Amino acid sequence: MNTNQMEALVGMSAVLGTLVLLVLPSVIGLVRDRRIDRRIREAQEAREGAAAQKSSSRSTVPSTANWYAEGRRSKKLVSS
Repeated sequence: MNTNQMEALVGMSAVLGTLVLLVLPSVIGLVRDRRIDRRIREAQEAREGAAAQKSSSRSTVPSTANWYAEGRRSKKLVSS
């Protein structure tokens, strides 16, 4: 190997190393996001499965009186 080939090899290695350093955080972020999305999807599926098995006929929506009282409480906290 002569000097020109060695310089080309060092230059190419530096460029590839820089490219890896620039791309690596993006790849790590994509893998992390996919893992989080998979966990969210599994939790939603588990929740839907549990909701389908639920036999209670009571509504989970708060009544108007509760909604009004919650609004009044939060306004008191903000204004004081």
